[in-house]
Formats: sequence, C-alpha cells, structure tokens
Amino acid sequence: MAPLLAACSGAPRQKTGTNTKTGLQAALPAHVPSTAVTPDIPSVTGGTGAATDPGFLKYPSNRIATVSGVPGKGGVYTAVTPLWGTVPPAGNSFYEAVNKALGVTLTMKPADGNNYATIIPTMAAAKRLPDWIQLPNWWNSNFNLGGLAGTQLADLTPYLAGDKIKKYPNLAALPTGAWQAGAWGDKLYGIPGFSTGFAVPGAIFYRRDVFDAKGITADQVKSADDLMNLGKELTDAKRGVWAFDDVWTYLSIAWNIPSGWDVQGGKLVHKYELPQFLEALDWHYRLAKAGYLHPDAIAGREDATRFYAGKVLMHGGGLGTWNLTDHQSGTAADKNYRRGTFDYIAADGASRPRMFMGASTSMISYLNINLKPAQIEELLAVANYLAAPFGSTEYTLVNYGVEGVHHTMKDGVPTATEDGKKFVQAQTFPFLASPPSVLSNPGVDSITRDYAAWEAANVNALYKPVFWNMNISMPRQLASASAAQAVEDTIKDCYHGKKKPSDVQAAIATWKAGGGDRLKQWMTDNVLNKYGTGQ
Repeated sequence: MAPLLAACSGAPRQKTGTNTKTGLQAALPAHVPSTAVTPDIPSVTGGTGAATDPGFLKYPSNRIATVSGVPGKGGVYTAVTPLWGTVPPAGNSFYEAVNKALGVTLTMKPADGNNYATIIPTMAAAKRLPDWIQLPNWWNSNFNLGGLAGTQLADLTPYLAGDKIKKYPNLAALPTGAWQAGAWGDKLYGIPGFSTGFAVPGAIFYRRDVFDAKGITADQVKSADDLMNLGKELTDAKRGVWAFDDVWTYLSIAWNIPSGWDVQGGKLVHKYELPQFLEALDWHYRLAKAGYLHPDAIAGREDATRFYAGKVLMHGGGLGTWNLTDHQSGTAADKNYRRGTFDYIAADGASRPRMFMGASTSMISYLNINLKPAQIEELLAVANYLAAPFGSTEYTLVNYGVEGVHHTMKDGVPTATEDGKKFVQAQTFPFLASPPSVLSNPGVDSITRDYAAWEAANVNALYKPVFWNMNISMPRQLASASAAQAVEDTIKDCYHGKKKPSDVQAAIATWKAGGGDRLKQWMTDNVLNKYGTGQ
C-alpha cells in the first residue's frame, strides 16, 4: 500500500512523473471486458469504480482458446523477473513448450527476489536492462522508475492508447486502474499483471468456527467498542487464549484515516495531522494495556500458527491470506477451522464505513526502449497471449504447463507432475503479463463463496484516496520524510502499549520540523496544485 514514489534526483531532464488528468486520459487504453470465460460468481461493481473479483468454484473444463494462431514471429528476447523460490533450469521442457506456443524464443532469467531491489539498479546504471523486465511498483523508488521511463523503458502509448488496445483483446480486458499504475508523464510504459478492481490493504479476520460455537456473528460487530468488548469476552490468558493479534494496520482505517493524504478546505493534510489518527492510537493503546493482545504480538514476533491453534481469535492481514493453503494449514491444526472476515466498520458505529483503494496492481512489466517497433508489437502480441483469462487454453499452459507432461487433471484440477514441480514456475511468464485476478479454491467451495460474498458486501465502502494510482517523482531528499520511519516505529510501540499516544504526538512534531512540513509543501506545489488529487 506504499505510495508510488520514484526518487528522480540526478535523472535526465524529461517529462516523467506525475500525470495530468487530460494527458492520462489520452494515453490510457480503452477497457473492453472479456466474456470468453464465464465465472460461477460474477463480478459486482461498486459506486466508485471498484469491482469484486469473479469467483470460480471449479476449474473450467471447457478450456477456450482466446488467441488464434501463434502470436510471435520468431523473435529472440531475454526477460528478467523476480523469483522467491527455486530457479528452474534454463531450457527446460516448460520453457520450450511455452516458447513454442508463443512463437518466440524468450529466454527467462529469474533473479533473486530478495535482492531484486539492488540487482536492477545495478543493471540500469550499466544500461543493460533485458528486452522485457518485471519491476514491482513497491520498489519504484529503488528503481528510479520515473527516470527510467522514456530513457531505458519503451513508451507503449503509440501502440495501446485508446482503441489501439483492441488489437490485443486480452490486454484490453485489464482494468483501467492497472494501466494507470504504469503511466508516467502522460505516457504509458507498463504492462500490468495480477490486477484487480478490489485493491485494498487488507481486513480483520476472525476464527469463524470459534465464533459460531459461541453464538457470535460478524454482523454484531459495528464499532470499535464492540471489538473492545469482544476482546474482554474472548481473552482467557490462563488458558493461553487472547482475543487479538496485531490489528492496527487494518483496523485503524475504521477511524477514517486515509492512506497518506487528505484534502480539507482545499489544503493538503497528512494523516498524522488528523485528530482521528490520535483517537485510533488511543484505542489501540488501551487494547494492548487491557491485556487483549497476544504477548508475542507485543514482542513483535509474528506467527500464523497462533491463529490456527486458536491462541488468538482475531488478527489483521492482507487478503492474500484467505485461500486454499490457509484452509489446509488451519484444518491441519483444527478440523473445524474456518476463516471469517469482518465487514469494514466505522469506529463510532454510526458513520459510513470507508476503505481506501490501493493500486490496481503492484506487478508491472516493461519493454526495453532499444526494441524496434516491430519487436514491441511482437512482444505485445505475446503479452496478449500471457494475459488470457483464467481457465483458458493459454492460461492453463502458462500456469500449469503441458497436460500429461507438467500436470494432470485430478478431480478437475490441474495437478503438477514431478516435471511440473521442477520446471513450472508462476513467477516467470505470468510475471510478464497475466489476466485480472479471480477467486478460486478448487475443492473447498466455502472459501470462494465466503470471499466473494464478503467482497460484494464491502465493495461500496471502497473509495479512491487522494493521489490514487498516481506515479509521483519525488526528490530524493524528501524520501526519508515520506517514509517517516521514526514516527512509524513510535506508532508500533504505542499500539503495543509500550509508549503513549503523547509520545507519538512528540514524534510527529519532530517529523514535521525535520522534513514533514517541507514534504507537504512540495506535494502541494508540485502535485496537488498542478495535477489535482487523482480521485
């Protein structure tokens, strides 16, 4: 959920960075949703442009081909993606099969994801970026993305803007917000992957099976006071049970705290300056001091097994936690395990619940500026193949390999063979381009149904925050003020009950004097006054 910031100090003078409203509209591709594959649970659109992820209760058995023929024309290219796992051997049967289907020789060179933020700047400094590269946007400042756009990364606007995208139907189906995340200076550079219309920081989860057994339902929780009362009711330290693990990151938003900035009376206000920020801190401080927070959480020790074992009954987390793997881990510890998720609430129990939207994607790939126009068109056709919808012929090959070689269909689900386990890696081809996200947990329909119902119930709480999906090129000297690490450390100590809200106030005052006020002035002069809020 970090803002998209790129430190451009020392970068060549050019028009990169924040987009204008009219310029961005001209650069963005048209959006044409795909109807190639029909989900079991259709997407629901909210009032602010948010949309729920479609749900699939089973893997599509009638796998449709969405691309006719072979997209490539025999080109030879290199691609680099981050990988958090074992690097497959080069030239393996999976790479060969996908390259054959793509009609190109795309040499995949996965790099260590743990060191990616230092590997790529070294390559960029030497001007040795590959033909196609994945650059996760949470590292935009490390990559100096605003400086690379237009100097080392290709401008895709002439190929994809407006109706030109219709040449690539699977790319046209990607949400507009995802394309916006890869736009710099009114030009389009990035190809989005793993996009969603329901981008949120996370939620507060609870042990639904335990709550059901106690006769507690999620709809009884409408305010922060209700949660505090649950803390008292559910905590039993003598039995080793605490109501809460850490919840600040995802629950504090219930006090209507924005992602970073708000505009009030036409003036920019940082979240630290809002009175409700201290109100939220005070509540979380009291939660910890009341003894309702697990001691290991207070000590900063994260461990998901506490939730599986029923040692904590509520915790905050990203929505990626809610999946089949989680269900398997939970039921291994307790056969009755079932994850539940509270609807978004307003802390006072009376106001309208609000949850700010995050970037529509965090995984974006880019093409090298040295590629010729025909090569860019060839790789865009390849990207169109890679972005084929969930369950299609193309998707199945790119994500599971060749049936009978890399996977077999077991109970209707693509299941890896030994070769599949060795060679097929989701952090390679799908990291270059992929379709919009879906909800699918084959074999456990309750997860997909619960998740889809929760998204539908909360889609109208979502709103676009100030500077939503805007790429902002910020001077390097202001980057530390934006991170505000000393304040964040004090906040953590406060919601763990180790420091008081007054200590956070003091840290904020120091931050403002040491760079926070300069940051706000810079954002006002260079972003708000020139480009607006992005909402």
